[in-house]
Amino acid sequence: MDQEKKQWLQNTAEQASLAGHIFAQMAACEAGLESNFGQSKLSSEANNLFGMKQHSHPIFGTLSLPTREFLNNQWVVGQAEWVKYPTVEDCFRDRMATLERLRDAYPHYGMALTAPDEYTYINEVSKTWSTDPARAEKCTAIYSQYFLGDNAEAVHRAVNEED
Repeated sequence: MDQEKKQWLQNTAEQASLAGHIFAQMAACEAGLESNFGQSKLSSEANNLFGMKQHSHPIFGTLSLPTREFLNNQWVVGQAEWVKYPTVEDCFRDRMATLERLRDAYPHYGMALTAPDEYTYINEVSKTWSTDPARAEKCTAIYSQYFLGDNAEAVHRAVNEED
């Protein structure tokens, strides 16, 4: 287990919790996946851990960077305008506000916000949040490795028995 990634995830989960983000540890895993554990240019220059594109009415600054998205069963490269946050906590706070604001337009966000556990949350939010079809599985793998450790298999079995 990479101690540097584990520490980054713990610090990021703390920022998520301070911002009032639900399932803060799983949200940190999402941020880890999307920002390469804080190493991406978007995260290091803009505190943007979720690939949040600029809103139609900007509240924060803007950073223009290339993007790669999975559209129509293929990866497409382009340019996008991204939100530049003053802090990581601001990023998590805006992320929650975005999920709340768009919950009616994207029903999976509403289902994620009312999820009974972090697994349901990540499966629901990932259906609409990202173009990566394997996003939920990747986040769950990070969560299992860094937050559950040796208990990962037992927890996974218990969750699957409830279904």
